[in-house]
Amino acid sequence: MTRSWEADPETTFVRRLGKSPQELGVTSDTPDCPDMWELANGDVAVIGRDLSSSLGTRLPAGVSIGPDERLVVIPRSMLVAAKPDIPGV
Repeated sequence: MTRSWEADPETTFVRRLGKSPQELGVTSDTPDCPDMWELANGDVAVIGRDLSSSLGTRLPAGVSIGPDERLVVIPRSMLVAAKPDIPGV
C-alpha cells in the first residue's frame, strides 16, 4: 500500500520553531527534549515524550498509530511559543 505522504529521511534541520526548551523552562540545563524544528522540505520534526503505549490505548475513534509511528507529547507552552514561526497560523 502506498501512502500519500512519507517522511524524507534525507532532509535536514533548518530552524527551531518557537523557543528552546531552556528558554521555556521545560528541561534541565542540558539540551534534551522537547523541541520542534522546521525541516528543509517544509515538514516539521517534533521531539517529545513517547506516550504511544499509554495514550495510544485511548485514541479517539478514527485515529490510529501506524507501526512506524509514535505518539509524542510536548508542553503546551512550546507549541504556543512556536505559533509566530508557523506559516498560515
